[in-house]
Amino acid sequence: MAHLQTIPDRYVKPPEERSNCIASAGDDAADAIPVVDLAALTEERVDAAVAEAVSAACRGWGFFQAVNHGVAPELVRRFAAAWRGFFCLPVEVKQRYANSPATYEGYGSRLGVDREAVLDWSDYYFLHLLPRRLKDHRKWPQLTLELCEVTEEYGAEVRLLCRRLMRALSAGLGLQEGCLAAAFGGEEDEEGACMRINFYPKCPQPELALGLSLHSDPGGLTVLFPDHHAKGLQVRRPGDGTWVTVRPLPDAFVVNVADQIQILSNARYKSVEHRVAVNAEKERMSAAYFYNPRSDVAVEPLPEVVEASGGAALYRPMTFDEYRLYIRQKGPQGKSQLSELYQD
Repeated sequence: MAHLQTIPDRYVKPPEERSNCIASAGDDAADAIPVVDLAALTEERVDAAVAEAVSAACRGWGFFQAVNHGVAPELVRRFAAAWRGFFCLPVEVKQRYANSPATYEGYGSRLGVDREAVLDWSDYYFLHLLPRRLKDHRKWPQLTLELCEVTEEYGAEVRLLCRRLMRALSAGLGLQEGCLAAAFGGEEDEEGACMRINFYPKCPQPELALGLSLHSDPGGLTVLFPDHHAKGLQVRRPGDGTWVTVRPLPDAFVVNVADQIQILSNARYKSVEHRVAVNAEKERMSAAYFYNPRSDVAVEPLPEVVEASGGAALYRPMTFDEYRLYIRQKGPQGKSQLSELYQD
């Protein structure tokens, strides 16, 4: 893509979807997603103040920047360097690891199986991490031992962070700390986790394209390592629908609630639409860790949450397998997949 002066038609988004519509720069505190210090959130205890801060961010924005999150900055830097090395390889080398629409696992550039869809200006590498029976190292890049080892180490550390966050989110709903984890499937190593490493090349006409189309995440919880050198993630602020550009803090992760936790919390926690803008000056890379329910467990609003609100369950039950099948068929399409579950 680097040699192009204009982008091919299949990457040109409709005018109403382009990122050149007005977006806040996220410089003012009122226009920025919340920042939560997780230093006091440990394996042993959920600090009440941290739980409230996490809960408030997820009720109001659905997004926050996590600082002092417990994943060593040096590990994050090694992980990022290893994957940057992969994406800098010649296309013919990367294509050895090309994925298929059936699984997504491996290297690719298309999300969804709709061949008529307008494409996003990005490449990615998708990996299954949990449950362990789905992890297949044969589909990982076999170029360096370091890449595989650092990806395993990074994934294990982010998984621990997700578990701590799940306890805080449970406490923020007034539930026992293990309640959301139990709803995800409960048993050790039976929850789901996968990772998508995203690479956004320079784009000669960034005003016409998107790196990732408008969507909400289908899973449970997403922990994003953002590119700290070039911003691109934009979040649709709940309430007024304003697009806010996220300005990553040094060594911070960006955490967001995904659809399954919105369902379990009966919409007290918000799974918010977001997208990725591209630019003509800098390449970008990010890595999204998706923490998900066990694929065969029916997910529905927790009875305790529904009862406490005095209302009704807003969503009908559906397994995560059924839910993501819809996503794979349609590709990123805002929050249409969540609307399918809504019951009056």
